Amino acid sequence: MCQKVLSVMWRNYISCRRIRKLPHRYQSHYHPAAPLGSRILTDPAKVFEHNMWDHMQWSKEEEAAARKKVEENSAVRVLLEEQVKYENEASKYWDTFYKIHKNKFFKDRNWLLREFPEILPINQNTEEKTKELPQDHVKMNAPNCFSRMYCTTVPEEKNYKKISGLSDGQSKAGSDFSNLDSKEDRKGPSKTELFPGSNATFRILEVGCGAGNSVFPILNTLQNTPESFLYCCDFASGAVELVKSHPSYRAAQCCAFVHDVCDDGLAYPFPDGILDVILLVFVLSSIHPDRMQGVVKQLSKLLKPGGMLLFRDYGRYDKTQLRFKRGHCLSENFYVRGDGTRAYFFTKGEVHDMFCKAGLDEKQNLVDRRLQVNRKKKVKMHRVWVQGKFQKPLYLTQKSSKRVFSVLSHG
Repeated sequence: MCQKVLSVMWRNYISCRRIRKLPHRYQSHYHPAAPLGSRILTDPAKVFEHNMWDHMQWSKEEEAAARKKVEENSAVRVLLEEQVKYENEASKYWDTFYKIHKNKFFKDRNWLLREFPEILPINQNTEEKTKELPQDHVKMNAPNCFSRMYCTTVPEEKNYKKISGLSDGQSKAGSDFSNLDSKEDRKGPSKTELFPGSNATFRILEVGCGAGNSVFPILNTLQNTPESFLYCCDFASGAVELVKSHPSYRAAQCCAFVHDVCDDGLAYPFPDGILDVILLVFVLSSIHPDRMQGVVKQLSKLLKPGGMLLFRDYGRYDKTQLRFKRGHCLSENFYVRGDGTRAYFFTKGEVHDMFCKAGLDEKQNLVDRRLQVNRKKKVKMHRVWVQGKFQKPLYLTQKSSKRVFSVLSHG
């Protein structure tokens, strides 16, 4: 028994040594670096000289005005039966969206590798690419693997339901959307079976890939690293078809598939615990708040120890939230657009709680505030996003550690 325990501790020790040798994989809490984060407005008279200003500080008056606007557009809620329809037919609305817009609506996310260098595998080719990044973007905040434990301030819950400002009837509807118990009998390939990407040594999953605006910038970067493999999924079949029909799609290095992340009994085309990176960018906001915790919990199971989940989404009081009209609010900070797609607006604290409850360690969690400018119309709009990086621990949990040291101390 003692020998087994020592073996486990040795494996954890080796893993921690490895993490310290990978400085550019684990980012600190710093704000985004150039080019996305270097344009600071110092002279208000020059506000219309550029389209976007970074790291904007809100005045008390601006924040109060945003809060008042949200209170106004949230005063009238969507009828209960309509809410159920938007939930049950969510994939249909997104399918219609992609049939109309194809791949013309969103721009390619070429900023991904600057904000999330963790997407790159550790090898000579990608190290050369990383050298091109600004120095303050590759600083290390390496964890002490044995001194930092899980987020113990937030208890683990099996049936987490987000507390919102719904009425009794709406709360009942929300509870109908929640089925967060893990299904341990979920079927999928085992680690010894062949599956797409089974020969890869570095694996990425993008959740909610849409038409491929993240997929192809990533694939283009990884084309010289054949040991890497990219999975991408969306629950809109039309979006997945757009990805597969793209001229840059390579089945040898990418697997696009239809998947509903809210269905925790639905198998992935790969086993649990094998992913190095999960990309969750402007996806979680489209999911009903009562289902978010279950989604994050299931995704955390797909990561290998030390794997990273990279998150970016709408922040509270973003201009998108302020633009909603009365009658589009589903629940607190959750809205439906005219085309039937939905959007939630996060706070930094909500993001922290959600990912830590899923057993992940917070490496970055920041609010990115920008000022977007329409120079022709002389209009200013505040953009607010939340960005985070969360790691699956390489080390023992606090509870397990106590049990290990108890065994060792008693021989």
